[in-house]
Amino acid sequence: MDKLSKYKSMRERSKTPEPFTSKDIDPKKLVFVVQKHQATALHYDFRLEASKVMLSWAVPKGPTLDSKVRRLAMQTEDHPLDYRHFEGIIPKGEYGAGPVIIWDRGTYLPEIEISKSVRKQITNKSDGEKIMEEGIKKGEIKFFLKGKKINGSFALVKIKGWSGRDNSWLLVKHQDQYSKEGFEAKDFPKSVVSGKTLDQINPK
Repeated sequence: MDKLSKYKSMRERSKTPEPFTSKDIDPKKLVFVVQKHQATALHYDFRLEASKVMLSWAVPKGPTLDSKVRRLAMQTEDHPLDYRHFEGIIPKGEYGAGPVIIWDRGTYLPEIEISKSVRKQITNKSDGEKIMEEGIKKGEIKFFLKGKKINGSFALVKIKGWSGRDNSWLLVKHQDQYSKEGFEAKDFPKSVVSGKTLDQINPK
């Protein structure tokens, strides 16, 4: 089964600059990206590499380093690996039309819980991907991000959504040395790649 079939069915190659390929990445490391996206509503697309795709969630308010805050994260279709490099404008009339910047990116390590406050990081990529696959099925994954803006231990936990929707999750920051009370994604508006804001990508 093509894991990208839904992604491809929602887009036309001839009309959007979005990537449609999944080239090999580092054989030893898993990557993540957070893309700030001004579509119908402003949100942050949170993506984790696993099983040769980027697992994806739309986070309306963006990730936070505040361990007291829970962020709603709506799971969306898997994206191709090359999407981690995408920064630009999705044309009007196309799905998700609007500007996109790479808000943050880096690598991550899946985690397993040893006790309530102790988690083990999985450094072997193959083992880590298996843990991610199992966690997605169970509705809970834990991971340690190594980015430029966000770092530390996080979890994504599936919750009961509105009107029976089954794609609702919560993005949670675990308490650790990287926790920062009051951290808001909106306070850091620039791309970590180009240094541009959404308005500079798509000037009005």
